[in-house]
Amino acid sequence: MTTAYRAGRDRLWFARSRNYTVFVLRELTSVFVAWSIVFLLMFVDAVLGGGLPEFAALAAQPWMIAINVIALAATVFHTVTFLNLAPKATVVRLDGWRVPAWMIQGGNHSAWALISALIAYFVLRSP
Repeated sequence: MTTAYRAGRDRLWFARSRNYTVFVLRELTSVFVAWSIVFLLMFVDAVLGGGLPEFAALAAQPWMIAINVIALAATVFHTVTFLNLAPKATVVRLDGWRVPAWMIQGGNHSAWALISALIAYFVLRSP
């Protein structure tokens, strides 16, 4: 009885190319994006349910701060790489002229910065 040859699997296939590595990292950062959404929903629940002091105590724990700092960095990486891919996924034409990739990227990043600044203004302003 003979057995078929099976080539070994390379578990680090993505590390052989920068593009693949960035792709896999961006996909893995989705876990931290999901955590950010869960944390925000926990905050909304605490505000609406009257448990804000307990939530604030939990959020002030050093391990929770560390997780949220990592989640922020991962979310920023996810956002930047996602916005940089937009010109490859979307072709914008104006009167037959194709809008260059740098214009699409610049518009995406400018809109992100403007919306972030607007949210920061409303969240951080003093009463």
